[in-house]
Amino acid sequence: MTRTKKTGMKARGGRLAVIGALGVAAVTLAAVPAFAKGDVDITAPHSAHVGNTITVTAHGDDDSAGYLHQLCLEENGFGEGWHQETCSAPVTADAQVTAHGTAARRGDLQFRAVLYGLTSAHDQHPVRLHGSDVVTVHVR
Repeated sequence: MTRTKKTGMKARGGRLAVIGALGVAAVTLAAVPAFAKGDVDITAPHSAHVGNTITVTAHGDDDSAGYLHQLCLEENGFGEGWHQETCSAPVTADAQVTAHGTAARRGDLQFRAVLYGLTSAHDQHPVRLHGSDVVTVHVR
């Protein structure tokens, strides 16, 4: 059995096929969008008594570059619709916010946290990055 060395056009054709396949793979990988990872967690008591203090805390982070992060707590209760309760200061890393309040009557209060991305500390058009699940506090 004899071995012959590939020379000439056959060798170049094989090299071109490998280079072409690597080029297609590189373009395909570059075209896949990169998703920013992040999350928002919110904690609140399950129930509270009328007049007692309710403490709601939230933590949020995101790895998107170029944004300051601001975390806001929103409340929906007694048919008023969603409105902002409080917001954290704009930060570059993990954002945290805590709200303290009392319920003056019985019913359900719902809270959610929203993480916004800002281009500056005084950005008038923040971008909503992530939102938490809604937590319900039953006021008895």
